[in-house]
Amino acid sequence: MKIENVPYGGWKNNLRFANDHAELIVSLDVGPRILSYRTPKGENLLKNYPEQLGQAGEDAWMIRGGHRLWIAPEDTQLTYHWDNEPVNHTEMEDQSILISSLQREPLEIRKDLQVRLKEDSSRVDILHTATNEGDEPIEIATWGLTVMNPGGLAIIPQPELGEHPRDLLPNRTLVVWPYSDLSDPRLLLGQSYITLRQTSDKSPFKLGLAHRENWVAYLLGDSLFIKTFDYLSGATYPDGGCNFEAFTNADMIEIESLGPLLTLAPNESVSHRESWFVFPIKTEVEITSEGALADWIAPFLNQIAE
Repeated sequence: MKIENVPYGGWKNNLRFANDHAELIVSLDVGPRILSYRTPKGENLLKNYPEQLGQAGEDAWMIRGGHRLWIAPEDTQLTYHWDNEPVNHTEMEDQSILISSLQREPLEIRKDLQVRLKEDSSRVDILHTATNEGDEPIEIATWGLTVMNPGGLAIIPQPELGEHPRDLLPNRTLVVWPYSDLSDPRLLLGQSYITLRQTSDKSPFKLGLAHRENWVAYLLGDSLFIKTFDYLSGATYPDGGCNFEAFTNADMIEIESLGPLLTLAPNESVSHRESWFVFPIKTEVEITSEGALADWIAPFLNQIAE
C-alpha cells in the first residue's frame, strides 16, 4: 500500500491511498474530506459536485460531495461549517493519516479525521473526532456523512423478527423527518431489510435508526459499498436516538453514521469509528426477494467478518 500526493478535481494537494483492492483520495486543500473511494478498475462511489471542485475560501458552505465530518445535532450555524481552508495532516505510526481542521465559529471545535487503508484488503478505517477548543461546555456528537453517487440501492438490515407473546418489548426505533413520505416508492420496509433507492426525479427523504446490526450497504453499478459502525448500548444519540441516518434527493444519497451525544468540557473530545469496504460486482444483480438478497450479500458479509 502506498500513499502519495496527487492532483484531483482542480486541487493540487490530495493524498492518494492505493493497494491491489482499493483507491482512496483525501483532500488537503479543504476539509476534512474524502473525495473518492473505488476498486482499482471501478468508478468512484462517492458523489462529487464538479462545479464546486478545485475551489476554496467561499463565504458559504459547499456540499462538494465525498465524505465529510459534521457536528450533530444539525444546526444551521454550528453544523454547516464552511470547511473551505487547507487542513493539517500528520502521518501516524500505523500508516494512517490524521487530518485536522479548526472550526472557529460559532464555537471553537477541532475536527479530526484519521484514515487508514489496510495493506491487504479494501478496508478503510475512519475515526471521527471532535474536540471542544472553547472555554464553555458544549453538547455535540460526531457525524460521518458519505455522499454516494446516484442510481444505487441502499441496503439496511433489520433485527431478526420476533414472535408474540414471547417478545413483548420493542427492538427497533425508526425516526422520520417532516418532509419524508412513508408511502414513497423509493422506500421498502421489508421483514429483514429496509431498502432505499436513489432516483433522479424525487423530493428529499430522510430516515434514521437506532441501528444495532453493525452494517449498511450501497449497491451501485459494478461495485458494492459496505459501511460498518457500532451502536453503544446505554449511550444517548442525537435525533431521537439515531446512530444511523440516510438522506436522499434527486442528486445523491447519503449514508450516515453518528457517535454518542456528549457534553464536552473544554479540551474534551467525542469520537466514533467507521470501516468501509468495496467489492467489484462481476455479474448483473437481480434481487427478486429478501431471501435472494440475503443469499447474494452473505459472501460479502463473510469477508468483512474475517
